[in-house]
Amino acid sequence: MLFISQKSFGRLPEGERLERISKSPNYKDRHFVNLEPTTMMGGGKSKFQIWRDFLFGSGDDVVRVPDSMQVIRTDLKALPDDRDWIMWFGHSSYLMNLSGKKVLVDPILYSGSPVGFANKMFKGTDVYKPVDFPDIDFLVISHDHWDHLDYEAVRELEPRVKRVICPLGVGSHFEYWGYPEDKLVELDWWERSTQKLSAVAPGFTVTATPARHFSGRDLRQNKTLWASFVLKTPKRTVWIGGDTGYGKHFAMIGERFSGIDLAILENGQYNKDWEFVHTMPEFLGKAMSDLKANRYLTVHHSRFCLSLHDYREPLENAKRAAEESGKPVLMPQMGEVLYLE
Repeated sequence: MLFISQKSFGRLPEGERLERISKSPNYKDRHFVNLEPTTMMGGGKSKFQIWRDFLFGSGDDVVRVPDSMQVIRTDLKALPDDRDWIMWFGHSSYLMNLSGKKVLVDPILYSGSPVGFANKMFKGTDVYKPVDFPDIDFLVISHDHWDHLDYEAVRELEPRVKRVICPLGVGSHFEYWGYPEDKLVELDWWERSTQKLSAVAPGFTVTATPARHFSGRDLRQNKTLWASFVLKTPKRTVWIGGDTGYGKHFAMIGERFSGIDLAILENGQYNKDWEFVHTMPEFLGKAMSDLKANRYLTVHHSRFCLSLHDYREPLENAKRAAEESGKPVLMPQMGEVLYLE
């Protein structure tokens, strides 16, 4: 109890926020649910076995990890404002410049775990810190898991963040950590926001779209929502996928939002233990076809070893999915600037 009472674990929704949550069609029996029935733990193992293997290894799996990884070091504050670009930092962290506005997604800059011995970053990937970033117009958080919501990083970034875009309930953590309520854009699935964005970025809209996953920073799961997001700018539409297993929501998003220019998909940290809540390799090409985007970038790999696959495997998955879907897949080096025009 003392351990999970640390401030970094955040605070669950209460008061008016909980009242709003209780009215959500995605909230049943005091927790959020996926669009379709979803088993959190697959592979026929107990929850204890899965967490034991995750934290300490199963004893019969050998996973190849790199001795070190190369990250390009760039002055983020010197990059051009008049061109659209994206820079990926490994795992699901990336910075975009869209129509002159800075969008930072799921920044893991210090730690992806509440304990030092789990989710260690690969050597060489711990390059960027909050001080290196320019002012952020939109900080986008897909869900509250530790490998997507870094307490220390978002606390340091707060003075330079204009708006936080997050799923319903996640704002409770941010308020507890010192963010004022008027900075928070907290959305349920299919909910669209323009007003809070327009003061910062006229012509921008964001819509929260479904994902097939789960949430929680301690043993209490699914008290906050998880989401993907469609971000429309004056120049292009970008889909921010977050963490998600394959499901019918991919086709729903592709049908509702035609003309997605760039879709950013989860690809990595999967295994049969999590087969319904992470995108398995055999479904990556199908997800691309369902979304009907012009081009793709895959993330959720190359920074941690959270699962039992070789660190190079997601890159092979991306190449194969590009062939299956017939669509281009961007494959940047970490820290490389990719211009979208």
